[in-house]
Amino acid sequence: MAFTFTNSKGKKYFLHSTTVKRPSGKNTVLYFFSSTMKAGQTLDAVPAGKKVVEMKSGLPVLKNT
Repeated sequence: MAFTFTNSKGKKYFLHSTTVKRPSGKNTVLYFFSSTMKAGQTLDAVPAGKKVVEMKSGLPVLKNT
């Protein structure tokens, strides 16, 4: 089951990740929240060393702990 976060306005977001290749050749993992589930990109838990914080606009973001 995908990790979900419900903001203060009652909207539900799902945590996703994707890997991108940088011009230097290094692979970087990007984490993002979406209101819809995207197959194959959802995560079951928050990555180690990160926590979910809600911005003033109501959007969830990951921050380092």
